[in-house]
Amino acid sequence: MHEIICPHCSKAFKVDEAGYADILKQVRNSEFEQQLHERLELAEKDKLKEVELAKSNIRNDMHEVTAAKDTEISGLKAKIEAGEVARKLAIAEALKTVEKERDTLANELEKAKLDNLSTSKLAEEKLSASKSAQKLAVTEAVGKVEKERDELKNSLKHVELEKQLAEKSLKDKYETQIKDRDDAIERLRDMKARLSTKMVGESLEQHCETEFNRIRSTAFPNAYFEKDNDASGGSKGDFIFRDSDSAGTEIVSIMFEMKNENDTTASKKKNEDFLKELDKDRTEKGCEYAILVSLLEPDSELYNSGIVDVFHRYPKMYVIRPQFFIPIITLLRNAAMKSLEYKTELALVKSQNVDITNFESDLDKFKSAFAKNYDLASRKFQTAIDEIDRSIDRLQKAKEALLGTDRNLRLANDKAQDVTIKKLTRKNPTMAAKFEELESKGSSDSE
Repeated sequence: MHEIICPHCSKAFKVDEAGYADILKQVRNSEFEQQLHERLELAEKDKLKEVELAKSNIRNDMHEVTAAKDTEISGLKAKIEAGEVARKLAIAEALKTVEKERDTLANELEKAKLDNLSTSKLAEEKLSASKSAQKLAVTEAVGKVEKERDELKNSLKHVELEKQLAEKSLKDKYETQIKDRDDAIERLRDMKARLSTKMVGESLEQHCETEFNRIRSTAFPNAYFEKDNDASGGSKGDFIFRDSDSAGTEIVSIMFEMKNENDTTASKKKNEDFLKELDKDRTEKGCEYAILVSLLEPDSELYNSGIVDVFHRYPKMYVIRPQFFIPIITLLRNAAMKSLEYKTELALVKSQNVDITNFESDLDKFKSAFAKNYDLASRKFQTAIDEIDRSIDRLQKAKEALLGTDRNLRLANDKAQDVTIKKLTRKNPTMAAKFEELESKGSSDSE
């Protein structure tokens, strides 16, 4: 057991080895993420500074090389111009010398004409030789100047070529440095992505579940985030997220699918391959949004840029990298909170409509039951009245029968009272004799 003191309330509490290791792991991960983020920012800033410095150095170096080469070119051009001037001066000087010799020879020729013919012939030969020498001198001077001019032009071309090569070399050098810096930053980003998803000994699903559980109690106290284990529709997602307010009104619901593969996998999958099934799972489970958390297509600039919506293919669906797992939940929940008031009012209206419907239904049931009972009671009452009427008829008949019996009994009594022995024996002499005999016998006995 380890004892930890809370920095806020200064109370000490104990945790077991697993809890203590988990806390240390969270602290290390948090510190590592922060340091890695800071290093990425510093690397980005250093990159920008070095790019600007490289650009400045390139400009300075190019300016120096250009200035040196321009100076050299200017010198060569000046030499060429000076050579042209020297050539012109040499030609002018040669022409001047030759013309002077020609004038001298011409004068000598004129003078020789006056002396004799042989001297004239000699002068003509000298004049011809002088002209040949003049042409030869001019040709040699022009050839020498043209040679110097060609050498200077070749030197100028060589200097310009060296200037271009120097510019290209500097550009390639700094472009290589910038590319190396970009590669280093990309490696850091890739390392961050891989380390943030805990690829060593932990799957992508476990990472996302752990990240959510770390902030569940503080950020999503009423949220439901569990594995989707219902495969009754033929397929299932990885996780379902549902959040509701204290009254139980649902704020937002999300179906999550996590996809990853090893770098050595021969057949590489694409994110596009899983969107249709994810949309089907979202619809079957009644979720509002669908999100694919993916490490597939690691070189795709589209998916590496951040949160990518694919609404043009499937409604309310996003594709993200694992580092955007918590931010996308927060964004969707905050957006849904703005419409919570309308949802609450709608739920209240629905509840009122349900209450009114239930009241009307209960009232209809009561009316129906009351009418049924009234009908039954009315029929029973009529039956009772009919039975009473029949009873009255029977009693009336019994009364009349009794009255008839009484009348007959009275008549019988009257008749019985009116019966005498004389009337009984009036037409019966035998009985008359018997009664007389009894009467006489009775008289004798009495005596």
